[in-house]
Amino acid sequence: MTSTSEDLISLRSPSPSPDSTIGWAELPALMSLMDGAEKHGPAATSTLDTLWVLYDRVLRVAPDTAEAPDRDRFLLSKGHGPMAYYAILAAKGFIDPAVLPTFGRFHSPLGHHPDRTLIPGVEIGSGSLGHGLPMGVGTALGLRARGLSDPAVWVLIGDAELDEGSNHEALAYAGAARLDRLHTVVIDNQSATHGWSGGIASRFIAAGWSAVTVDGRDHEALHRAFTQPHPGRPHAVVAVVEPKN
Repeated sequence: MTSTSEDLISLRSPSPSPDSTIGWAELPALMSLMDGAEKHGPAATSTLDTLWVLYDRVLRVAPDTAEAPDRDRFLLSKGHGPMAYYAILAAKGFIDPAVLPTFGRFHSPLGHHPDRTLIPGVEIGSGSLGHGLPMGVGTALGLRARGLSDPAVWVLIGDAELDEGSNHEALAYAGAARLDRLHTVVIDNQSATHGWSGGIASRFIAAGWSAVTVDGRDHEALHRAFTQPHPGRPHAVVAVVEPKN
């Protein structure tokens, strides 16, 4: 038995208005609506502060501009724990909060990995480690080729994704190509197998990026890091959170 568009339509239709009053304080309640097994809870909660600051104060995208050519693009590479992402999308009016309790169910659009064909505002299907940053490089190159210099591309990855060679090829190319509209946030919860001598930021700096390391739970520090000028270079923010249990 397979899901049809008719099965999903009531779940996909966002009802909150763009001026929804759902704020940071309500996010734990939204997160609590998503239960069941296979949640990858720490993977989700580690991203919550970063996602909130991006969607609340940085990204130029809203439900009514989710298909606009000049929108900012956000790519969640760390897609194996998407509950925080879904909660933020609900808070910002992309999806109806009433959909959240359906997380992980057979007919729900809210799968254990986000699906761009089912969820408004989602740019990529993700969850397999190491894919998001290369896709972000391709997105930034595509925008450059189209002459769209204003949209920013943001990719959120986990520190364990730096175990994947595809990410190192991507960050090396991005630095050499001076993709200054590309931004990467690395959630560092000490999950990487090997780590990096000198810290994660040093790897990006060596490849020609601008990079800064901040407390991943400090919203003001995150905002300063996200808005730091980086002319002629892609920009990386390493957001350090508590170690994964």
